[in-house]
Amino acid sequence: MRIRSHWNDKKKERSAEEIAGVLAFIEWRIAGQALLNLENEGFQTDTQLQRLEVLQELCAFLVHVTDRLVHPSMDDEQRQRFIVALALKIADTYHDNRVDAEGRGQDFRQPFIDLLNTRMADYAEFRFEGDAPGYAFKRYLGECITNSMGPRDRKWISDQVMEIEVPEMLKTLHKGLDNLFDGAEGRGAGGAEVAQTS
Repeated sequence: MRIRSHWNDKKKERSAEEIAGVLAFIEWRIAGQALLNLENEGFQTDTQLQRLEVLQELCAFLVHVTDRLVHPSMDDEQRQRFIVALALKIADTYHDNRVDAEGRGQDFRQPFIDLLNTRMADYAEFRFEGDAPGYAFKRYLGECITNSMGPRDRKWISDQVMEIEVPEMLKTLHKGLDNLFDGAEGRGAGGAEVAQTS
């Protein structure tokens, strides 16, 4: 998957919020490609809401992995600021997509943030090996995705996620992070909690 993750002006100082905004767009695209791959493999999604539930799980995984990856190169305050900005931007995108699917009248950001905080705590229990999530980490994502998909071929979804989708997602995420932080404040086990939206 090709992403645009280079700054036009590499010498310009970028804030954590600016970098997080671009990374949020990249992570949403990574999650969307993984969902499309699952559907192309014949795994069942029947509604837009079901697709958004899968996207929500994939994004939660990506945000937590990002938190782990930036942990060595940011102090706690920088990291908290960055991860909160990333999460809130993805929550905005999720909200916009839910509104497109279901219409206005409800704020979908807070349920997204609530699930994200739950997953951040869940994933914090799993090992990170080098610069990649360990087996149990990936297995848990596979289970979360399986629970969001349709009943057809459920027993194979987790294997597809762990063996095919996670490596592809990580490859693109690493590339995006490396490019976005090139010349920026810098980046590299964490578990930052995202603040409530207001």
